[in-house]
Amino acid sequence: MDTLTSPFRLRIDQLREVLQREGVHALLVPSADPHLSEYLPGRWQAREWLSGFTGSMGTLVVTVERAALFADSRYWVQAEAELAGSGIELVRIPTGSATLHIDWLASHTPRGATVAVDGQVLGLAAAQQLKSALDRAGVVLRTDRDLVGDVWPERPALPAAPVYEHRPPHASVSRASKLGLVREAMARQGATHHFVSTVDDIAWITNLRGSDVNYNPVFLAHLLVDREGATLFVGEGKLDEALRAALAADGVRTASYAEAPAALAALGTGSVLLLDPKRVTFGLRERVPAHARVVEAVNPSTLLKSRKTAEEAAHIRSAMVQDGAAMCEFYARFEAALAAGQPLDELGVDAWLTQARSRRSGFVGLSFSTIAGFNANGAMPHYRATESSFATIAGDGLLLIDSGAQYLGGTTDITRVWPIGTVSPAMKRDVTLVLKGMLALSRTVFPRGTLSPMLDAIARAPLWAGGLEYGHGTGHGVGYFLAVHEGPQSFSKAIPEPNMAMEPGMVTSIEPGVYRAGQWGVRIENLVLTVPASTPEGSTFGEFLAFETLTLCPIDTRTLERSLLRDDEVAWLNDYHATVRERLAPHVDGAALDWLVTRTQPLR
Repeated sequence: MDTLTSPFRLRIDQLREVLQREGVHALLVPSADPHLSEYLPGRWQAREWLSGFTGSMGTLVVTVERAALFADSRYWVQAEAELAGSGIELVRIPTGSATLHIDWLASHTPRGATVAVDGQVLGLAAAQQLKSALDRAGVVLRTDRDLVGDVWPERPALPAAPVYEHRPPHASVSRASKLGLVREAMARQGATHHFVSTVDDIAWITNLRGSDVNYNPVFLAHLLVDREGATLFVGEGKLDEALRAALAADGVRTASYAEAPAALAALGTGSVLLLDPKRVTFGLRERVPAHARVVEAVNPSTLLKSRKTAEEAAHIRSAMVQDGAAMCEFYARFEAALAAGQPLDELGVDAWLTQARSRRSGFVGLSFSTIAGFNANGAMPHYRATESSFATIAGDGLLLIDSGAQYLGGTTDITRVWPIGTVSPAMKRDVTLVLKGMLALSRTVFPRGTLSPMLDAIARAPLWAGGLEYGHGTGHGVGYFLAVHEGPQSFSKAIPEPNMAMEPGMVTSIEPGVYRAGQWGVRIENLVLTVPASTPEGSTFGEFLAFETLTLCPIDTRTLERSLLRDDEVAWLNDYHATVRERLAPHVDGAALDWLVTRTQPLR
């Protein structure tokens, strides 16, 4: 790209004019919206609009002299390509949760100067950390203006898609019951009110769904729960009269989306407001009057929705069957085309997979954009093929496919690696070590209440023994027909917090990987359900938990080096493949059934 004509360089230049006019030295542009969502509606894609970087995570800082994008290793290759010609430098950070941009701002801003950020999209916890660092550096923090709006003439409007009800049998717990559980948690905190901004929490509490955010069946709203009722702040025209009546029957009032800040400001004397500092913005917290006492604690719904009920677990298992059957159909078609010499590319993988899933019962949409990366593209963990940049699948190597879907009865997320042509011994070693890591954690038995980050090293140990490492977490929580990434649990290097304790009913991914820049990438991912475990000692040492593997799809044994696997690991894999064949065979036929039987043959 010509550096003189890059639209992103021009936008940054225009933004600098605004900074100078406002007397601001630096602007922080987080990847966030007023709900602190992972996937953002177009209106709040300011970081992408300014920089051209399309990754789902990253923080942009623009000063009067420099501009820098902070991204972790999942995006380094992608960011280097997308930032070319923009004048924005890439700052490599160790993890997605790292806060190096704060230290960078503090050290690159003169004492007495001003750093600005839109308080409406800045998390409360993040604001507290940012203000503390800037105060120490003698830098002023300003949060009252959305300066990007001054240079974004065609900014998208708020999404207007309708909201709909998630109904039984898939919604097995009523809205009234969920509100009751939230109020019980409020009472334990001594709270009279609880304000919720995170859209997946709101969707779970209300048993409502929408399509305001790509891939996640959620809608933009705020929710204020009190001791007797609740108010849902949602866009005009998004609820029909029947849905408003159903909400009213459960004590849920409705109000305009824009009225939420004023409702906080109107809290009366003696009010005690429960807020989650990691899940509400600084701008909204600022509206709470001084006479209202604030209790900071994790949203009760964050913990409640992470623990799927027995009925929900049953629906998830059914959704996994539908998803697995779709994968059999896709892979049978793909391998037949490959054998016939038909031209294939990464974009076609996405299209064929989506077609196969769309024919399955309960399918609603994808749960994230499909990652299909051949060889070097697979080495970028969050790679996505586009019409302007994609690879042909031909020759020798590894094809990594990470995909998932939303079903009325669950959310799926699966990664597999497939051989194309001849697979080298080095590739097989990488795949086998990744599989060993996935198996190690999948087979772990541990005490109930173990903090989830403590389990991360179990999956990494086989890779570490081979001198290998990966830069992302090992696993994330998964919602129930909700966000494909949810908390509070995660298998990662995060500093453990009490609310990360593993509990029965949690659905979590296990996805170790290896990425060789410019060569190939490997990741194998299953979703698992946390279940009670039986131990030889019974309950003598307390309650123990284990994992039930939910994902149903073969792991291609042609990519494995048998000599690196222990007999017990091979036995687990063969048992898994027998289960996959048994569960999926009644739901596929013809070429898909033949493919399933072939790919689930025992490894000797």
